[in-house]
Amino acid sequence: MPNDPAPDSVPDTAPVPGGGPCGRPGVASWCRRVRGLLTPDRWAHVVRVTELAERIARANRFTDDEVHDTVLAAVLHDAARDLPDERLRELAPPTNAQERAHPMILHGRAGRALAESWGVHAPRVLGAIEGHVAGVEPEDRIGTAVYVADVSEPGRGVNDDVRELALRDLPAAYRTAVRRKVEFLRACGKPVHPTTLEVHDSLVPDRS
Repeated sequence: MPNDPAPDSVPDTAPVPGGGPCGRPGVASWCRRVRGLLTPDRWAHVVRVTELAERIARANRFTDDEVHDTVLAAVLHDAARDLPDERLRELAPPTNAQERAHPMILHGRAGRALAESWGVHAPRVLGAIEGHVAGVEPEDRIGTAVYVADVSEPGRGVNDDVRELALRDLPAAYRTAVRRKVEFLRACGKPVHPTTLEVHDSLVPDRS
């Protein structure tokens, strides 16, 4: 399992193979750093999420600054996903029995801690990294874009309708995505994270 990456010594103008958002100055160095922590399959997921999150942001008329922060959050969102359980617990100490039993739940909060240690301080970027697992406030445009992109990127083979809806109506897509996650967990007899449940219960019912 790869360790936390060393400080990036490669000029930011050097693109990451594959182009897309990771081919741009200002993003490429973050892509290289995250790529060094992940398996190839996980990295491919990150690229798809980043591309979709940017599409969602532009389709919903995000400002240029919001688009930038959405892309950065998407690149960083799974930075901790392939870390060992003990490293996850170190970066994000469990706060309840569910997190202690299932450390993978911690990877959003652990990813936030990694990003902070690397010098990322923008609250909305950090919030989106942490919130892509258990959810964010519905008013958080960047957080909802990353959350929806994560659950509906084409490689997952599910939630195609959520992806298409997000390009027209991001709030509705987010409500659908959160509701669907809770329904799935309940149907499987799995516990719902308290934060996810709080977000779910706060959402206005979709009457469309």
